[in-house]
Amino acid sequence: MSASLCTFEQVFIEIEKLIKDGADVFPFLSEASSSIDSRFGKASDFYNRLKDITGKEPITTIEGAEPVGPKGYLDAYVIIPCTGNSLAKLANGITDGPVLMAAKAHLRNLKPVVISISTNDGLGLNLKNIGILLNSKNIYFVPFGQDNPKTKANSLVAHTERLLETLEYALEGKQIQPVIVSPH
Repeated sequence: MSASLCTFEQVFIEIEKLIKDGADVFPFLSEASSSIDSRFGKASDFYNRLKDITGKEPITTIEGAEPVGPKGYLDAYVIIPCTGNSLAKLANGITDGPVLMAAKAHLRNLKPVVISISTNDGLGLNLKNIGILLNSKNIYFVPFGQDNPKTKANSLVAHTERLLETLEYALEGKQIQPVIVSPH
């Protein structure tokens, strides 16, 4: 989870659905997700809720994330939510935190990375990064669209309720279509 804190409530719902459907979820939190208290909640509450839902300690360090590659224990890796900052770093090969280190480590095993975008600049400065990632091997997107075209014209958000379906396609090496959908 990267720090689009306003989407965390929906993300927790989707993680619970995955677990109910039989998934074994290993949680990763970006530095910001594990340290920022905001109007959306306290970092410690997010950490504890994620731990309670998954039954596992969230990984919050680069050192903790690095073994994802050598051990190869994940079938798929999901960045949900994926902020514009994380999106830009992933598109440019920057691995300066646990979420991005785990993504890089997972990609080395030629396994799917699923992105559930949540960014205020998806149709602005980050549009080029979306293009790069849409054209990258083993990277798949949860269908997304503008969340509020009238007041936040550049903002994009994934339809997180389509996460499970997106994962099923990604595990078959396919991008779910359409990837760009109507606003929420």
